[in-house]
Amino acid sequence: MDPVTGEKTKKKAKSDRAGKGKRWRARYVDPNGVERSRSFDTKAAAQKFLDGDVTTKVVTGTWVDPDRSGVLFEVVAEKWYTTKKFRKPKTVAGYRSLLDTIILPRWRSVPLRDIEFEDIQEWVVVLSESGSARFQGRGLSASRVIQSYQVLSQILRFAIKSKRLALNPAEDIDLPSMRSGERRYLTHVEVMKLAMASARFRPLVLTLGYTGLRFGEAIALRTSDVLLDQRRIRVSRSATAVPGQGMVETDTKNHTTRVVPIPGLLAKDMESLLAGRRAEAFVFPSHKGGFLTSTEFRWVFDQAARDVGLAGVVPHGLRHTAASLAISAGGNIKVVQRMLGHKTATLTLDLYGHLFPDDLDAVADGMDSGARAAADSLRTA
Repeated sequence: MDPVTGEKTKKKAKSDRAGKGKRWRARYVDPNGVERSRSFDTKAAAQKFLDGDVTTKVVTGTWVDPDRSGVLFEVVAEKWYTTKKFRKPKTVAGYRSLLDTIILPRWRSVPLRDIEFEDIQEWVVVLSESGSARFQGRGLSASRVIQSYQVLSQILRFAIKSKRLALNPAEDIDLPSMRSGERRYLTHVEVMKLAMASARFRPLVLTLGYTGLRFGEAIALRTSDVLLDQRRIRVSRSATAVPGQGMVETDTKNHTTRVVPIPGLLAKDMESLLAGRRAEAFVFPSHKGGFLTSTEFRWVFDQAARDVGLAGVVPHGLRHTAASLAISAGGNIKVVQRMLGHKTATLTLDLYGHLFPDDLDAVADGMDSGARAAADSLRTA
């Protein structure tokens, strides 16, 4: 109160933020109707935030609740992992291994909104050069680095669908190149030598070399799957070793059933092998019964390969050999695709296109014949 006039006077009181830190507060209402605010050092910065970041993102539909984007990466990663339970057990186990040994050690405690493109690119380079914390000093293979990156990117895409991120910071990352290993295609003679040297596994080696079955598909075969009168094998299952679960049987890689042809020589071996067996019995069982493991097979196979001068050949190489022999026998791309169980003919062509005969001259000759016939017709007219 003024001591002279006796009138009340107005006195400006300083707020508790006066002169302290970020004094300008930008307020806005988010798309959910919730009032939000953020503090800035200057009025210009606050206005820029409202006009640019907030308004633009709300209009374009890319606005993300800052509370949801602030969640730690580990939380979202585990939520993503629980959605993969319908995948094959080996695939799920692979995801778990990548998360625990490579991805989570780096990103576990990082808020989603703080994961940036340059950080991911640097991480990929570090993995290639010196590995993760668990493999310090030893760089990971290109395939392992790419697998790790793919899982990280899948988790971030999951975060986008969950409205926790607007954009995927893992897009356009430079990845190491995969060096395609040189495939070795065995001849008929080499397949026979390898099969004979494999003793009790002779029928299995012939099956892999002449049908193109994957090892997991072969060891899941039952006697009823071998149709000797039709010289066919029905492939509908696959078995594989899963860490912590042992041998697990599922459907085939592409979730389909296919029928593959077998040559007469193999049919005779199969007839002797399966004589008197029950329909549900394994075609290629372990010596202890149950599923044959890769370790038990390789113990014999690797020694047989060395004995016949084929050291370095692995069981999966017989799948490539089967493709090569089928193509040499005149099988077209669709036949080879069905035999190998590839999802598309494009995949088969990408892998084995170079083995098909070059028909360019035949095409040119055919077009030349057509052109000459047309020219003769015009001259006659």
